[in-house]
Amino acid sequence: MRYLFTSESVTSGHPDKICDLIADTILDEALKQDPSSHMAVEATIKNDLVLIYGEANTQAVLDYPGIARRVIREIGYPEDYQVIVKVDQQSPEIDAAVGSDQAAGDQGIMFGYACSETPNYMPYAIDCAHRLARRLEEVRRSDPRLRPDGKTEVTAEYEDGHFRRIHTIVVSTQHTELISQEELQQLITEKVILPVIDPEDIDEKTITLVNPSGSFLKGGSWGDSGTTGRKIVVDTYGGYAPVGGGCFSSKDPSKVDRSAAYYARYVCRNLVANGLCEKCLLQLSYAIGREEPLSIYLNSYGTSRYGDEDLLEVVQKNFDFRVPHMIKELNLRAPIYRYTTNYGHFGRTELPWERFRKIEG
Repeated sequence: MRYLFTSESVTSGHPDKICDLIADTILDEALKQDPSSHMAVEATIKNDLVLIYGEANTQAVLDYPGIARRVIREIGYPEDYQVIVKVDQQSPEIDAAVGSDQAAGDQGIMFGYACSETPNYMPYAIDCAHRLARRLEEVRRSDPRLRPDGKTEVTAEYEDGHFRRIHTIVVSTQHTELISQEELQQLITEKVILPVIDPEDIDEKTITLVNPSGSFLKGGSWGDSGTTGRKIVVDTYGGYAPVGGGCFSSKDPSKVDRSAAYYARYVCRNLVANGLCEKCLLQLSYAIGREEPLSIYLNSYGTSRYGDEDLLEVVQKNFDFRVPHMIKELNLRAPIYRYTTNYGHFGRTELPWERFRKIEG
């Protein structure tokens, strides 16, 4: 059976990603000053207005407007932005329930996923879309005719559950009036697509679309609004696996939306890396104030020599899903979060939940 599956990625200049990076940079600054910080401070942007809002329980002294403006300049937008801040102290009931990272900071469900389609155990389409977006960012920063906002999309063709070829590639990039659409097509093809795509993954039928709607002059917060946490499918598995509904950016690791999702990926990635299955989905659920998960669900899609019940026993023998243990094992109190914001939170070897761990059967 043949079928198509599509995933997308975005660059750092996308308005939602501007907000994600503001939120994660605020979180990192809080953790640098006070590693026990409990943070959930988000952002919304439109035109030249940024609203920063949420809850914080920290001893850190944070210059919220300064952080936001610095992040936006680093991304590549030189305009002057007005910043409004509305940040309150975290609810004392929540703070008491969480304690010092001893329990979940909220209820919720989280998913982890891994497969053997790529060397980094990610599904092909999302991995390829991220690589194209990262390359687009690199080219943009060295070519003044391109601007920060951009998107990529990859449609993969499968046969009997295995990746066969790329059906379609879409790259859309903001640009200035200094480049024509013909020049843009050539630039993106030669500098972005060809250096990233393995020639064996495409053929004469592969469709390539560059700025399919034509010119893309107005972008970023001037072309659309942005809000923290609206790119959770881009951040996770490109739609190959369910999402729990909670975003990552802005949240300290006491929020299991973040820590448990990272740990679930850590488990799945290592099950596949250890050859125990070719594909794995893991669901966890937590309740606020409880340190252990309420439920653990595993599905290996029939790709393991173990039955799923037996494989779950292997998981529970090798991994500890208590909130304080997850935070400690992955060192999640370190200020690493602005480095997770762009090009996916998974499949990147520099992140602690992507390291290899030997599993005992």
